[in-house]
Amino acid sequence: MFKNGPHTHRQQMSNSSSITQFLLLPFTDTRELQLLHLWLFLGIYLAALLGNGLIITTIAWDQHLHTPMYFFLLNLALLDLGSISTTVPKSMANSLWDSTVISYAGCAAQVFFVFFLFGAEYSLLTVMSYDRYVAICKPLHYGTLLGSRACVHMAAAAWATGFLHALLHTANTFSLPLCKGNALDQFFCEIPQILKLSCSHSYLRELGLIVFSLLIGFGCFLFIVLSYVQIFRAVLRIPSEQGRHKAFSTCLPHLAVVSLFISTSMFAYLKPPSISSPSLDLVVSVLYSVVPPAVNPLIYSMRNQELKDALRKQMTGLFLKL
Repeated sequence: MFKNGPHTHRQQMSNSSSITQFLLLPFTDTRELQLLHLWLFLGIYLAALLGNGLIITTIAWDQHLHTPMYFFLLNLALLDLGSISTTVPKSMANSLWDSTVISYAGCAAQVFFVFFLFGAEYSLLTVMSYDRYVAICKPLHYGTLLGSRACVHMAAAAWATGFLHALLHTANTFSLPLCKGNALDQFFCEIPQILKLSCSHSYLRELGLIVFSLLIGFGCFLFIVLSYVQIFRAVLRIPSEQGRHKAFSTCLPHLAVVSLFISTSMFAYLKPPSISSPSLDLVVSVLYSVVPPAVNPLIYSMRNQELKDALRKQMTGLFLKL
């Protein structure tokens, strides 16, 4: 089998116009372990497709779930499907064909969609925290503040925010001159890895954009934290234990998803360089890019009785038709 190993195609380039492909970091050079990685990623990918697909079809199918909370959850499932489909299939294909190559256009597309989908997801998680805040702290105003038009506008704003950020970062990154080879120390195309190949001080412009994005992200994080401080204060004032349990059961899945998303992303991008290594970066990138889309459906369906009942009803109806 023809092997495109990381040492066979390293190119020293004078500028990025002559780069036609990048080399991704393989998980392993051993053929048996490559196939193990393929089957492991395939299992995770199919689990993500099944879990998110079931959430999307169940919410779309069941009229009782046509509420703001489930509308946002449907959008989250769509974003999770998109984000895991951006990185995992290419990685599986490279393991199958014993290759590390990704085309220049394919790399640009990966950068764009990773930034777009993860940016939109973070914005959506912020919107979902506002939904939970209004539902628990201002229940009498819930219908007014979160009508169908308002929900569509908020979801559209989340998608648009991700799209604009992705457009800005992708255009800026791929306009940089690259002269330090074409090998990326990551299993998918990631902006920090591409910046390492730049031979111009203009990469500082992209670093400035990343800092700006981090500041916006911190603002969203602060909003989520303050929302949950108010939510927990309101929940603890609920007199009945059943009422407190119901309120917590609608909030804890969202809080768990937010914690998983933020903690893995922050560790990936803010860990000190002293503990950085290609193998650690590889593991951390899997934690923030592959694990959350696969685990999110499980987190939501485990704690949500309403969703579980609707899913059971849908599956029963499907089996009866068969």
